[in-house]
Amino acid sequence: MTQKIKGKNRKNSKKPAIEKEETTSQKLFSHIFECCNILRGPINQDEYKSYVTPILFFKRLSDVYDEEIKEALEISGGDAEYAAFPENHRFVIPQGCHWNDVREVSMDVGSAIVMAMNGVERANPDTLFGVFSSFDDATWTDKAKLTDERLKNLVEHMSSIRVGNHDYSADVMGDAYEFLIKRFADLSKKNAGEFYTPRPVVRLMVMLLSPKPGETVYDPAAGTGGMLIEAIRYMKGDRLTYGRIYGQEKNLATSAIARMNLFLHGARDFQVTQGDTLRSPNYLEGERMKTFDCVIANPPFSLKNWGADQFASDDYGRNMWGHLSDSNGDCAWLQHMIKSMNEENGRCAVVLPQGVLFRSGQEGEVRKQLVLSDKLECVITLAGGIFYSTGVSACILLLNNRKEESHKGKICLVDATKIYTPQRAQNILEDADVETIFSLYKKYENVIEKVHIVTIKEVEEKGYTLAVNNYIEKKKQEVVSPAEVRKQYFDALEEVYRAEERMKRLLEEGGYVH
Repeated sequence: MTQKIKGKNRKNSKKPAIEKEETTSQKLFSHIFECCNILRGPINQDEYKSYVTPILFFKRLSDVYDEEIKEALEISGGDAEYAAFPENHRFVIPQGCHWNDVREVSMDVGSAIVMAMNGVERANPDTLFGVFSSFDDATWTDKAKLTDERLKNLVEHMSSIRVGNHDYSADVMGDAYEFLIKRFADLSKKNAGEFYTPRPVVRLMVMLLSPKPGETVYDPAAGTGGMLIEAIRYMKGDRLTYGRIYGQEKNLATSAIARMNLFLHGARDFQVTQGDTLRSPNYLEGERMKTFDCVIANPPFSLKNWGADQFASDDYGRNMWGHLSDSNGDCAWLQHMIKSMNEENGRCAVVLPQGVLFRSGQEGEVRKQLVLSDKLECVITLAGGIFYSTGVSACILLLNNRKEESHKGKICLVDATKIYTPQRAQNILEDADVETIFSLYKKYENVIEKVHIVTIKEVEEKGYTLAVNNYIEKKKQEVVSPAEVRKQYFDALEEVYRAEERMKRLLEEGGYVH
């Protein structure tokens, strides 16, 4: 997806003086989420994202377009023809396809929404292809489901605020949308993990990778784009990130959400494409896969029917460590990501179920080759209950094609299963928890009950298992002799007898028992 601002220098142009009644992302989120309440009833909560996401993006595009018109008028001294030139806009909004055009319609509102969205898509094939039509489960024109009155209420509710670049910063707008995505995940736990990774986990992974401005970043299981957004934010949105952000996502609607999410966060000149990464990777250089400086992902856990037969004779050499079962794609994702790492400077952070650390069979062989490759720099086991819709405990693997000299031949094993903040419905990582885990990795030294730095030789001696508990040194327990245990038991029993006698005497003195 490529987005560039053209036209005259705008540095000295005045920004419109707009009164900002809502200044926080939480307040903005609350307003946007009210759309769900308007749709509640005929629309199932699992479907909210298919309606609210495109309607928000449509409004955002129209408001940004209006801002660009106003700026161009100011620059040109009121030349309306100049202001309408495509080079003054990031996107083209054709005649009859603006938000205000839909707002003026009182009958067949659903048809007007569809026509406008389709018109915007067709006018911007290189940048907006599929961002609206990907939500093919949205039935805007079904009046039995969505009456004109309900849709008018929805349009008027969104018309009551502006969501342009001058109304909210990219961070505020993007964070409000992140709140929205999280709420969709809360409402649809059955498949939430497929498109939403808890943001503290994402922050930790990006901190581990430490992407630098100018480096390429790639997520082969992009979901809603959260990892790419966090990587851009870590690099402070530097212009050197432009054209260096890549993602691929299998689900069509989710890939559209990722593109919208990146745009709403102010990202520029990025690529997020739709497709099945394991069967058909989209980023190629000739007959080879493109490689990247930073590879990051939370692929679907233990994916079934992922294409093992095709992978066995993979055109890109991603099966370098052997054939895998079609019942579990974890190691296929891992090998794809390793193959996607730049040979000189590539790093990789991936979330996988902890089973990859100890399962036997072909997965054990892949793990052995991973250890022997000396690419594995760190393993972090996380607390259970952090991820949506799965009881599986997860871990983060950090790989590096250019380890520090002092890290070569070693792996940092971090037990972070006790580092979390419990909440009623779900365990979470607070910022302090993330900092604690990250500092344990950065110190790269043994810490009793938390960290153990193992050598490849030690792992070999344990049959190449990476189960962290097998290596972490435990606190020495005080040994109490059997004689002392017996004495403590009988002393406690004697105290119980004395207490019973005191209670009986008090009850008799008070006349409660005879």
